[in-house]
Formats: sequence, C-alpha cells, structure tokens
Amino acid sequence: MSKILEGLNDKQIEAVTHFKGALLVIAGAGSGKTRALTHRIAYLIKEKGISPWNILAVTFTNKAANEMKQRIVKLLAGEDELSLMEGFGDLFSAGEIEKMTNSNIPTIGTFHSICVRILRKNIHLMDYENSFAIYDMADQQILMKQIMEEMRLDPKKLNPKAVLSHISNAKNQLLTPKEYAQYTSDYFSEKVSEIYPRYQSQLQKNSALDFDDLIMKTVQLFQQFPEILDQYQEKFKYISVDEYQDTNKSQYVLIKMLAEKYGNLCAIGDTDQSIYGWRGATIQNILDFEKDYPDVNMVMMDQNYRSTQNILDASNMIISKNSQRRDKKLWTERDGGEKIHYCAASNERHEAQVIVSEISNILLGSEYPNYSDFVILYRTNAQSRVIEEVFLRHGVPYKIVGGIRFYQRKEIKDILAYLRVIQNPNDTVSLLRIINTPSRKIGAKTLEYIQFFATKHNLSLFNAMLLANEIEDLSPTKADQIEKFIKLIKELQDLHGEFSASGMIKHVFELTGYKKMLDDGSVEGEARLENIRELISVAHKYDNLDPGTSLNIFLEEVSLIADIDNMDDEDNAVTLMTVHSAKGLEFPYVFIAGLEEGIFPHNRSLLDRSQLEEERRLMYVAMTRAKDKLYLLHAKQRMLYGESRSNSPSQFLNDIDPALIMTAVGSESARPHVSLSDIGDTPVPIETDAGVEIELDTGDRVSHNVFGNGIVIDVTGGVVTIAFEDSKVGVKKLALSIAPLKKI
Repeated sequence: MSKILEGLNDKQIEAVTHFKGALLVIAGAGSGKTRALTHRIAYLIKEKGISPWNILAVTFTNKAANEMKQRIVKLLAGEDELSLMEGFGDLFSAGEIEKMTNSNIPTIGTFHSICVRILRKNIHLMDYENSFAIYDMADQQILMKQIMEEMRLDPKKLNPKAVLSHISNAKNQLLTPKEYAQYTSDYFSEKVSEIYPRYQSQLQKNSALDFDDLIMKTVQLFQQFPEILDQYQEKFKYISVDEYQDTNKSQYVLIKMLAEKYGNLCAIGDTDQSIYGWRGATIQNILDFEKDYPDVNMVMMDQNYRSTQNILDASNMIISKNSQRRDKKLWTERDGGEKIHYCAASNERHEAQVIVSEISNILLGSEYPNYSDFVILYRTNAQSRVIEEVFLRHGVPYKIVGGIRFYQRKEIKDILAYLRVIQNPNDTVSLLRIINTPSRKIGAKTLEYIQFFATKHNLSLFNAMLLANEIEDLSPTKADQIEKFIKLIKELQDLHGEFSASGMIKHVFELTGYKKMLDDGSVEGEARLENIRELISVAHKYDNLDPGTSLNIFLEEVSLIADIDNMDDEDNAVTLMTVHSAKGLEFPYVFIAGLEEGIFPHNRSLLDRSQLEEERRLMYVAMTRAKDKLYLLHAKQRMLYGESRSNSPSQFLNDIDPALIMTAVGSESARPHVSLSDIGDTPVPIETDAGVEIELDTGDRVSHNVFGNGIVIDVTGGVVTIAFEDSKVGVKKLALSIAPLKKI
C-alpha cells in the first residue's frame, strides 16, 4: 500500500484514489475532510504522475489554503526532507518548505486569490489595467458616497452600506447593472439600479475592482474570450473545491466553466453544514451536483473521529428533520460517552452562572486548569454580554473569537460617550467621539477652530462651543450646526433628571439620529441595533434608582466592566463565540446557550422553511463541535434587546431522544425539568438581573473584586458610598444590587 494511503479508512481511501471524472465527497463533521483532500492531491502527483501544474485546489480561507499547502508538501517530501521539516517545521512557512524540498506544489488558494492571478495577466483585454487596484469596504464606501453626492441622493434616506450590499448580492448572482434593473420592485431597488452602473463605471475609470468583481470579471473574461478559458482548462485539468456547500452562484459558474473540458472535478463538503445562506451561498449547488455530472462517483464519509456516539446520535436526530440534505448518519468508534447535559435556567444570568459553576466543578483540583478546553456558543453576539459579566465577576478568563467584546463595540462606545457627555459635558474625549456621529458636517477643520478658541480663552471644548457665534473663523452655517448640537445635548440633559439609565439610552438612540443611522436594512446594521437593545437590557437593572442617580451608577459600573475587559488577554481562557464562527473547530466541552424559540432558531426563520432548515444545520454544527461533553441550556425568562421575554424552549430540543439526555436528580421525567442538578452535583444559587443584594450599614468593612477593601460611609436608597483603602480608587458610590461586594 502507498504510504499516502496509510492510516486512512476505506471511505477516505476511496475518495483519495479516485482518478478520472467527477467526484462528490460528502464529508460529515469530524470525518477527516481536509486529510482526505490533501492526501488525494498528493496521491495524484506521487502515484498517478499528474503534474502539480495541472492541479487546482480552491478553499474559502487563506488559513485553510496554507494548511493544505503544508500538509501536501510534507506528504510529498522525501525521508531526508521530512526529517528536516519535522525538526524545524514550525519555523517555516509553506512557501519556505516548498523551496527547501525543491518541489512545486499545486495552485492552492481562495476563489478571490486565484481570480486575482488570472485577471493580473488578462484583464487588459477588458479595458482594465493589469495593475488594477482592489478596493476594500472602506474604499467602496468612499466611492459610493462620492457618487451619491453627485447624484444628490441623501445618505440618510439611502444608506451607502445598504446600497453596496445590494450591489454585492447582484454581482454574486452575476447580474450586470442592465440585468439588475430588470428585477427592481420597490423604491430602494430602483435607486440601486440607477447607482449600480455609475458605481461600476467609476471603478473602471479608477482602474479598480471590488472583491465581488474579482470573480464576476473572471467569469466575464472566460465568456468573452473562449481562448483564455481554454488555456486555464488545459492548465487546471484536476480541480478540487473544499466546502462546496458554501459556494454561491458566481463561484459555482466559475468552477463549472474551468472543469467543463475534462470533468475532473472533486467537490467536497457537507449538506448538513451549509450555514451561510444569508451571504449568498446556495445549498442547491451540492444537492444538484449529479445533474451537472451524471457519471459522478459519490463517496459518503460518515465515520467521525471527534465526538462520542451519544453526541453524534443526538446530532443525527436534529439534522434528520431536514429535507434538503444527503442522508447520512455519523458514527464513531468512541461508543457511548456521557449523556447530553441539559439545563432550563431561570434567566440569562442564572444560565451564565450555571456555566461558570460547571466549569469550576470540572477544573476543581487542577493545579494548572485548562480553560481553553471550554467553549460557549450562542446564536447572536448580543448574548455574550451577560456571560462576559458573570465570567468577570467570578474571575474566569475568557476570550471572544469572531467578534468584539461587548463593551468594545463601536455602537456601544458611541452611546456610552453620549451618556458621559450628558453627565459631564466637559468630557472632551467623549465629546469628540460623538460630535459628528451621526454626521452633522462638523469636520476636523471646524473642530480645529473651536479648539484653538478654547485654548486661547482657557475654556473646555464644550464651553467654547457655547460661544460658537463669537468664533471668527467659523462660518454662520458651521456656527448654526454647532448650536443645533448644543441644543440637542441640553435637551438630553433636561431629560436626565426625569428618566432612568434605560430611558436615557432610548432617548439618546432616537433623538441623536443614531437609530436611523443603524437601521439601514443591512445584516450588520441589524446586529448593531441588537447590541444597543442589549445595552438597554443592562441599564434596566438600574431602573429602581432615582433618575439622576440611575445614570451615574450605571456609567460607573459599566466603566468598571469595560476596564476589566481590556485587562483580559490570557491565552488560557474559555472561548466565547457565535456558532457561525465555530465552524471547523472542536472542543472537549461545549455549552450551547440560549436555546429558545426566536433566539435559536432565530425569529427570522420561524415562518420560512428554508431558513428554519439552515437554523437546524447551524444547531447541528454547534453540537458536533463537542468531543466529550455537550451542554444544552435555555432560560425560562430572558432580558434581551431591552425586552423581557418568556420564550418556549427551542423546538430542536424536542428532536432529541429523552434517553440521550441526562436526567435531573430526583426527577422521574426522562427530559429534565428546571434543576441545577442536571449539570452538576452542587446547586448554583439563582441570581436575578438585580443581583444578590447584601445588607450593609455605615461602618461595615467590605471587599470589592477590583477596588479592594473599604469602609461603608453611607447607605441611601440602594446606593452605598464606600471609602476604599486604595487612594487611587478613593470614594465611590455603587449600586448595592449590582456591585460585587462582600462583608469582611
């Protein structure tokens, strides 16, 4: 047997040794997909004598491409070269290893990187410079704003990001401006159809392409110049595409054109892990593969090397409810394993405490606790906020992958800056952050004039703005814009005495125009709106305090959380991430939080069968990340996006055989009821959103997680004033219901 086939199972060997014609590999989660793909390419070169020059492998990320290169180089290396790489492999990149081995490796890269190579040589045929620039999102937005300004279109009514998003979708469908115009159905799409041709024309004048153009222009190049297509068909006689279930129309057409002459296309993927429909991927590309290639050889890789059989059985039950899939049932030699742990928590804070308690129980007695074995998965980024707060309170190190820590997100920092200016208009840092957000046409030059005036007269920036009419360098128009901003801040300051922190956030959100700015119909805008609503959820905890005090205490507590947030850079940390970010990863312990109708599955999917099937695939992806233990959690009541909800448990939970779920201690039901014994021997005390309020009197000594020890000097209406021993901390007012205080 060839060394390349050593250690492979029968299905992997079948995929690796396939030679001529189309091959479809349905590779289940944890089935060794990358291993099969890299060994197949090495087999073609070493055993079948195919020139690396004739092989193309397409991936979706540069990381995946680099990993494949390194694996292939090692598989093709001789004994001496392999010995050298094993000793120093971590010190060399794939390119450096390639030079060391004096071997050529196939063309391996993302769709975009491969298209760039093709266009650099040939795009002059389409009246572009071969040295074209590639515009990123920031460049695109600048260009779009210029075009809309020329067309006298108000960016407040027609958001440039939303327009670009629609143009991107059109390009992914290979729709030219003229073709897109045929599908307009409302005011917005009609305006996009007017902007699209101008945007495209300006890109060409600038000798630039955006990312979607890279694929679309390559397809157009092949369509307009068949001889160029023939050159690349002759070059790439053997093509492999990873994650085929995630391809969109333009990617599908590109690959189909390249593979048309010889038909040697290997598509590898999994219908059950297609989770990117929202960004244009279509599962039909993999479902309809036989229609394009009737003589296809299909290999079903269903042996899992990651999870226990109980985890796989539960996952199989979830995904089997979908109709849009290739039927398979994952299995493993890791028989049995622990049953699925289940918990119905009282609320979102209780849910987070249960997670912390279970992690602590597992790591109990560990001299060097490995926090990186744990991952918390959730459907939306806004869910991380409570988990972060509870982790911080209990001193559990964590890191967020694929997202930004809640209090570091731009929209959160912007709203907090508004609140700080309302509280203290002399906070120049916060003032500069929000003075032109949303845009008020108060630019850098205007601020320079005001700051010069402030310095000259020894005034704060805000007080200088109060005298805008006296600043000679300011035009009447600019002075008027400054006055409007001052009027807005004063209006909000008047409301400060009437409303609690949550009410103030709502007013800031509406009156400043921030809500209108975010509500642009884009996926990004909706996510940012959800984050602001979640900030309102945080502020609700302070509603029982007097209006003025409520905002002051809220800002103090949030500043504390944000400061701790910045300090946490440990690598040995629990991972927090959305399920979308977790694809391709694995962890010994997986917690899936927020399993409620309207959250997971997302409320957008509840009336659309195809979207609901994608949500079920997302749940399947989440579950199959777990190697040893899987925890499913939901809350009876949840404060999310500024609203208290009592959603029913996720329908996905009902798909799992109760015999696979760990039964609650003392419960006769196979499916556990609300009990913390479900996932630990030690019950976790329920802490509501209001926290556990301790009774304190003047003179009591207390300890704070961050501020250290101090003495209570006043207790009034749920607010405690403490003089801390650390002179840098000094005297602080804290909410008894929120602050992590202990009597000592």
